[in-house]
Amino acid sequence: MQSWLESLVASLLAALALPQYGLSTIFIVATISATLLPLGSEPAVFGLVKLNPELFWPAVFTATAGNTLGGAISWWMGYGAEKAYEKVTHHSPEVRALAMLQRFGPKACLLSWLPLVGDPLCAVAGWLRLPFWPCVGYMAIGKFARYTTMTAALLWVFPGQFNL
Repeated sequence: MQSWLESLVASLLAALALPQYGLSTIFIVATISATLLPLGSEPAVFGLVKLNPELFWPAVFTATAGNTLGGAISWWMGYGAEKAYEKVTHHSPEVRALAMLQRFGPKACLLSWLPLVGDPLCAVAGWLRLPFWPCVGYMAIGKFARYTTMTAALLWVFPGQFNL
């Protein structure tokens, strides 16, 4: 007899299984991958689009929305970390890299798509208290460009592979 937790997990996994509910899976993977956790969402997007070519734009938009949400979560994590830092130390940190990022302002969040530095960049934007909504807008633009480019490039590089 399965416990209610095992049943819940099995139901959740069944609901998120590709390709039947692929877009929800893409959203969750893209959201998690945009936080400070090391996870890449591009293979999931590519896999879904390769299996269902008609889902190219829905997958790109869904991944962009999820990844932007993850960037916004990172922004709030950075904001909270800065508040905690000031409360403990009673002063605000001044570092050259932070000053340079502050000079570019929310436009720096266009680079949130970059590997390794993009996700921490969103957290630093929150730490610096850069305006939230402009940061989210620039994150969305950068992430949309990345998903469109990466997915199209992978489809071009692997045109005949993975066909079922």
